[in-house]
Amino acid sequence: MSSILDSVNQRTQLVGQNRLELLLFKLNGRQRYGINVFKVREVLQCPQLTAMPKRNKFVRGIAHIRGQTISVIDLSLATGGKPIADLSTAFIIISEYNRSVQGFLVSGVERIVNINWEAIMPPPKGTSGKQSYLTAVTEIDKELVEILDVEKILEEISPSPTMIRDEALTKSITTDLGNRLILIADDSAVARNQVKRALEPLGVQMHLVNNGREALTYLQQLAKDCQTSITEKVGLLISDIEMPEMDGYTLTAEVKADPKLRKLHVILHTSLSGVFNQQMVQKVGAEDFIAKFNPDELAQSVQKWLHTD
Repeated sequence: MSSILDSVNQRTQLVGQNRLELLLFKLNGRQRYGINVFKVREVLQCPQLTAMPKRNKFVRGIAHIRGQTISVIDLSLATGGKPIADLSTAFIIISEYNRSVQGFLVSGVERIVNINWEAIMPPPKGTSGKQSYLTAVTEIDKELVEILDVEKILEEISPSPTMIRDEALTKSITTDLGNRLILIADDSAVARNQVKRALEPLGVQMHLVNNGREALTYLQQLAKDCQTSITEKVGLLISDIEMPEMDGYTLTAEVKADPKLRKLHVILHTSLSGVFNQQMVQKVGAEDFIAKFNPDELAQSVQKWLHTD
């Protein structure tokens, strides 16, 4: 199974071209799911798990892997399904989200597929139950593949703080913004609300959209009424990277290529992390890159780029 990820570090050319690679896996049953390869550190056969007292009900135990203690979350349980029964044939996907490393227990891992973000679509409106944990869907080999809202799952297990410390607050934000707003693009409702709650104490106006395509369309529509630059109406763009239809890298590149949009400062705010992503930020021209989720860092970056021409 380790060979399936051997070439991950050689695939960076896909990012920034509105493409990604999904690692396909299954929980209980025939349904296939996908996770972005760039969030995956390693895939391995499920090792011996150690039960911990007072652990969250979705955490099946901890595993000791390469000198690190990792919580193992049963993805089936966490999304309202039955627990994965046979650990002897199960796998753990070791991933990094929101500055932490965790293992996701799955029943089987299949293969990696290369796909365009435009083929990744938002889930149907009005989804409930297990379907409410979807952040996107796509079709592969004429079958539906579901992409889980991992940020929602992790937030339910271990909620992130959203309050900004007093020392990180500033009264000059509203003066700097005037009547302009901050545009927030993220496909995860949990992540959008985290940003919204964190910035509300700053007294800023915010407009929230679900993906990069919506953000670009919104900016282009606003720009039609601007004399010179979109910065007459929008003070800052805060965008996730992984989003259906158009990812944050492509959104940033489109913004920087448009004469009426290019002056807009872009903060990429993502659960992806690592040196590779810092390089991509420079490549597409974003002003800043922040790993989710630290409200103080987000507030400080907002203040910084509102003060920078």
